[in-house]
Amino acid sequence: MKDRRQFSTCLLAGLMSPLAAPLARAQSYPSRPVRILVGYTAGGVSDILARLIGQWLSGRLGQPFVVENRPGAASNIATDAVAHAPADGYTLLLAGISNAINVAVYENVNFDFIRDLAPVAMISRSPLVMEVNRAVPATTVPEFIAYAKANPGAINMSSAGTGGATHVAGELFAMMAGIKMSHVPYHGAPPALADLLAGRVQIMFDNMASSVELIKAGRLRALAVTTTARSEALPDLPPIAEFLPDYEADVWNGIVAPRNTPPDVVAKLNREINAALADAKFTADLAKLGNVPAPGSPADFQKVIADDTEKWTKVVRFIGLKPS
Repeated sequence: MKDRRQFSTCLLAGLMSPLAAPLARAQSYPSRPVRILVGYTAGGVSDILARLIGQWLSGRLGQPFVVENRPGAASNIATDAVAHAPADGYTLLLAGISNAINVAVYENVNFDFIRDLAPVAMISRSPLVMEVNRAVPATTVPEFIAYAKANPGAINMSSAGTGGATHVAGELFAMMAGIKMSHVPYHGAPPALADLLAGRVQIMFDNMASSVELIKAGRLRALAVTTTARSEALPDLPPIAEFLPDYEADVWNGIVAPRNTPPDVVAKLNREINAALADAKFTADLAKLGNVPAPGSPADFQKVIADDTEKWTKVVRFIGLKPS
């Protein structure tokens, strides 16, 4: 009888051991600081979002989540570093729409964003805002389209960089509206906005966070938002889709990890990030940036990445976009 009990105990232990390791790992994670890499300089929207979620995770999980800025190559430098990091949950990436666009733009990189990065959780979505210098004689999207058609070659469009969201959103608009605009890329939003304010360029599709105060102060004229719904930050602005059906270009951000990161670690991070997106203070901080929370599962995030990669690949190929 005693031998039978010992056999049963050993059998149960053997059956439970494959389940025990992931459980123990999830309970102990993180046991040391975690890095969140950002592919842009400090102070931008991506950097601020990474620091917000890093502070939340630090408070919830008891270890520092340290933001590390690695700007360059439209965020490819940071993405490459995370793609080749150990798959243990201690190196994460603040990913964004640029990663989906880069799949079509950059062919000679040492990683595959879809294959080598594992979606963890989306954080937020936000619109871009279609805005013009106040000297442009257009107060609505139809008026702007008519002006552009009547003045071919007269419209210069600034962006925060070739291949980024502020660039391809404008190219999608031009493609769907049947107009031509000359793209003028800058190294970041501040110089692009400076030249828009000065009238050296006429239009920009900018992030809400960096333009909203200029619009409210009357220094720029906003015509529309790029999402299919209105934005709480500028509720009077219509979506471009009201005038160009099916137009949509929203910016998203979320956390991804190296491929083969343990599912239990991914699940734990996803759960804690979704908890942040249900917190009133956290969502209020997002709102200040013109962002809305985008809770969901890793599978939900994977679908967003796949859908946007397909969409922006078509735009990139249509305009013949190459790395600058």
